[in-house]
Amino acid sequence: MPLDLDPAGAGFIADPYPSLAEARARRPIFRSAALGGWVVTRYADCRALLKDQRLSADRMSPFFGHMPAERRGRVERLEAMVTRWAVFVDPPDHTRLRALMNKAFNPRAIEGLAPMVLKRVDALIDAFPAEGRLDFIREFAYPLPATVIADLLGVPLEDVDLLKRWSDDLGAFVLTARATPDKYERAESAAREMEAYFGDLIEARRARPGEDAASWMIGAADRDARMSREELVATCVLLLFAGHETTTHLLGNGLWALLTHPAEMARLRARRSDPDFVEGAVEEMLRWDGPSLAQVRVARECVEWQGAVFEPGDRIFLMLASANRDGDVFADPDRFDLSRTPGQNLAFGYGIHFCVGAPLARLEGRVAFPRLLERLPHVALAPQALRWSDNLVVRGVHSLEIDIVRGTGGA
Repeated sequence: MPLDLDPAGAGFIADPYPSLAEARARRPIFRSAALGGWVVTRYADCRALLKDQRLSADRMSPFFGHMPAERRGRVERLEAMVTRWAVFVDPPDHTRLRALMNKAFNPRAIEGLAPMVLKRVDALIDAFPAEGRLDFIREFAYPLPATVIADLLGVPLEDVDLLKRWSDDLGAFVLTARATPDKYERAESAAREMEAYFGDLIEARRARPGEDAASWMIGAADRDARMSREELVATCVLLLFAGHETTTHLLGNGLWALLTHPAEMARLRARRSDPDFVEGAVEEMLRWDGPSLAQVRVARECVEWQGAVFEPGDRIFLMLASANRDGDVFADPDRFDLSRTPGQNLAFGYGIHFCVGAPLARLEGRVAFPRLLERLPHVALAPQALRWSDNLVVRGVHSLEIDIVRGTGGA
């Protein structure tokens, strides 16, 4: 029986893991007609190929290069922006861009944000009803990381909802959503508006620097002449976009996992003051049903790998979600177990393109989940039909209805 994935199928979108497990067992590397590229499902292969310099992270330049000239002319600002994103750039330009991003997102500085993150968490919970139903994504999982990254970049909080709309329109294109027929037009419009917005922000920070990531990057770029204005704008847009998207899905998928595994939620509630247990719990959420479904690479040259031959220009879909369920690496991999000894999951990728925002996402998870369980003595899933994202890069729900009782604790 031929092997393939049906990424547009309702079953795969809702739960890709059975199909990925079958692929791992039958043919862990195979050519997919549906995707028009290679699919890689094993942990060892994904990890090694994420570091293989024969594969390029630049999947945007070939995409725009093959676009009909008339259509390409209608998305010129979108192309100019996303092809400058560090996630789609190879060395040496990636090395230069990443060095400046690391100045703003180094792990030591991120850990110092914990009190601010806790303050944001408490403010959001304070706004919950005393009891009743709410959409966890809309009321918590989106606004927490969105306001944290806005603070970090020096973006006024009153602009967060506007930036969210632009970010969603960019995401429908970048993350290859299937249910958005006008995604090119919307993404082009968003790129133009975000370019103008962050161009103004950069000039304001250049004239009057603040204690924010945008000011630090601008200062470093101006001193070393290592980042152009266009690259600065594109990097600010990338950090805003990536800084909330992944964390929103970590929080949403993580709470869904807890609510569908009540014994594990009870364990976390009982041990919420144990930082080591909480850290391991967040890693298990990332491993078991994390926010990253796949990363895409493009072969620069002919690459022979485990019996497969990637020809120049071939797309390779590295299925991180499958790798994190690989039984050769993780014992009993389909069991959600918060006491699992943390392994090196691939939820944030690996190698030079490892997610620069991973320390911030992990911090927000370590702060948010214990506080939610402390301040919500009762939380349960409401009856609903979950609608999962329909793209091949990230995995998350659009809404998550929960019934709560809010306690009186907190700041």
